Amino acid sequence: MAASTASSAAGPGTEAGGAERPVRVLCLGNDLIADDALGIVAARWLCRRLAASGTPRLAGPAFDPAATVHAFHYPGAGVVEVVETGLTGMYLLEAVVGAARLIVVDTVVTGSAPAGTVEVLEEADFATVSGGSPHYVGLFEALELARALGLEVPAEVAIVAVEAGDHLTVGGGMTAAVGAAVPIVVEQVLALLEGVAARD
Repeated sequence: MAASTASSAAGPGTEAGGAERPVRVLCLGNDLIADDALGIVAARWLCRRLAASGTPRLAGPAFDPAATVHAFHYPGAGVVEVVETGLTGMYLLEAVVGAARLIVVDTVVTGSAPAGTVEVLEEADFATVSGGSPHYVGLFEALELARALGLEVPAEVAIVAVEAGDHLTVGGGMTAAVGAAVPIVVEQVLALLEGVAARD
């Protein structure tokens, strides 16, 4: 996904050449580490739902070998890209550039809610959220840098966050509570996608 510096005069969701910028669902995680697998598992569930309700599209090349990209045309949302990756920090810069909107799926460790609790947050909420996820390290800084450079990054970022129970066990499966949250996460992402048209 190449960085785009096209003027916003093309209108929301489009580039200057008329191409539609995607809504990007960035699913973060590592499927080798217990509840950290949530983002990856949710990405695969989400792709099955999008394929059943929408039209698969040929995705462009992944911005990094550690990322997998699937693309769909989904009614009401337009082009949707689902990205699954374990990358963190500034490595996520290209994952945020060129998207009309960004939805992030990940686990968090705040200690303030039971494992498996699902919350939909906005970028501003993370100024007051204690704890978090190692995947978030640098994500918001990457957004800030891209905006400072005049790159096209989404003004709207939604985070579907799931409280982790076990984020340390290598080779362990997800805990029951976090595994049970996967379909809830998928429904939340679909609700966000279906609400896109109403907000434009």
